[in-house]
Amino acid sequence: MSEEKKSLNFLEQIVEEDLANGMPKENLRFRFPPEPNGYLHIGHTKAIGISFGLGEKYNAPVNLRFDDTNPAKEEQEYVDAIKRDVSWLGYQWEKECYSSDYFQQLYDWAVQLIKDGKAYVDNQSSEAMAEQKGTPTQPGVAGPNRDRSVEENLDLFTRMKNGEFEEGSHVLRAKIDMASPNMLLRDPIMYRILKKEHHRTGSDWVIYPMYDWTHGESDYIEQISHSLCSLEFKPHRELYNWFRDNVYEYSQSEYPLPPKQREFSRLNLSYTVMSKRKLMKLVEEGIVSGWDDPRMPTISGLRRRGYTPASIRSFVDTVGVSKRENVIDVALLEFKIREDLNKTANRVMGVLDPVKVVIDNYPEDQEEILIAENNPEDENSGTREVPFSREIYIEREDFREEANKKFFRLKLGKEVRLKNAYFITANSVEKDENGNITVIHCAYDPLTKSGSGTEESKRKVKGTLHWVSIKHAVKAEVRAYDRLFSDEAPDSHKDKDFMAFLNPNSLEKITAYVEPSLQEAKIGDRFQFQRLGYFNVDDDSTAENLVFNKTVGLRDNWAKKNK
Repeated sequence: MSEEKKSLNFLEQIVEEDLANGMPKENLRFRFPPEPNGYLHIGHTKAIGISFGLGEKYNAPVNLRFDDTNPAKEEQEYVDAIKRDVSWLGYQWEKECYSSDYFQQLYDWAVQLIKDGKAYVDNQSSEAMAEQKGTPTQPGVAGPNRDRSVEENLDLFTRMKNGEFEEGSHVLRAKIDMASPNMLLRDPIMYRILKKEHHRTGSDWVIYPMYDWTHGESDYIEQISHSLCSLEFKPHRELYNWFRDNVYEYSQSEYPLPPKQREFSRLNLSYTVMSKRKLMKLVEEGIVSGWDDPRMPTISGLRRRGYTPASIRSFVDTVGVSKRENVIDVALLEFKIREDLNKTANRVMGVLDPVKVVIDNYPEDQEEILIAENNPEDENSGTREVPFSREIYIEREDFREEANKKFFRLKLGKEVRLKNAYFITANSVEKDENGNITVIHCAYDPLTKSGSGTEESKRKVKGTLHWVSIKHAVKAEVRAYDRLFSDEAPDSHKDKDFMAFLNPNSLEKITAYVEPSLQEAKIGDRFQFQRLGYFNVDDDSTAENLVFNKTVGLRDNWAKKNK
């Protein structure tokens, strides 16, 4: 096997084998089929990346199909959000499809299965049907309605469609094998009655097809060559094939290509829940501000927090394609956004916990404009102007009256460099009645201006601080986000609800002061606040009230905190 073949993941190998065995390349077609019952989350990015990635690799079309068969849970809002998220990630679908487009065809095929003696209407209670299904170690038994006549089944199914029966009173079941070792083949439900408005078909239908019946036949109608799904659907493959093969018998002239289902492991992330039901609970109970809350693992939440499409796609590529379930450390995702923003985000200065510094020997009425490099990683990023004056803010934690030799920031009698400016030495402090420092008095060396080329400016000094001129500072709200859960696997505990592991410090709102260049920042703009981390402008931001979200720190402090 060549080196190129060895580097293929197992799904690519399947495609290559099919092509080698005679499948025409023009028959390749893939799809991403979300149910519009919530927002997409980081776990979906793997499935998106796999299907659209194969489409890109083989120059094959990819459908975006909405499996919209449950009007009780699905909404147009979710359809719109899914389309927005997939586009934002940088993927383009060929056709926008809906399972609801195929309701009539699915119904017609179901009627044909009834005529072939392969489906029947059951009006037992759900409890009775469950009991008859048996257990994984005990075969099921036939119910009293299994051998109804074709005529009676057709009549009952028509009346179900016409709305003559109440919800829960009748279902259509496939007639397969009540003794099958695979319990999914023990006469699964194909249709149930739901008298609810559908977001696309309105009240046209009162019976809706179940997922297993709809999903595979939708693949078949769209002539999907490879139906790729996560590992929990592996037991469903046998049922997928049964439905496919029984419809193929009388539809192959119109739909000649039978699709093939194959499974890959899901993307599981530490300190995160992926269940849409659980994410919905966080939204409904007001734990988060919405599906796009920057603490949420949704794609819209990650986007609002400042993540980039490139960082997420790189994350998915690094995780790779596998057949075995595992949990990916969220630190990898954070590394990927740091890696991307380090190359692309302009550097600016902002102070989150300010203490006032007065440079006593700097002229009171003097101001000057310093030139700062926007991004040393990008030679085309240019420079910006930063004003400097006698009074500045620095971070409170950057000063100590007394400190040991390992403290390289500002302390009494010691010298530090102000980023892009001068060297200063701390001489004295002012305190309030509680002993808190309110003002630090310093002196500066006018010969140490950054970039001046003087010998004094080249003097070695270990500490460099960021700062903001008080006279020119712009007040801003900073939302400092931490992980939403304090436990590595919050939904894996049998004795505790996942909500018990909510991190009470997942959001801190801070009044900060930033350099004036940020006054022009637009929603979505991303920056590195020097020495602090990466931030972006939140959707709530206005010209009068700047709001920044902390995307991620400059380094992984979580691991250090939790040692």
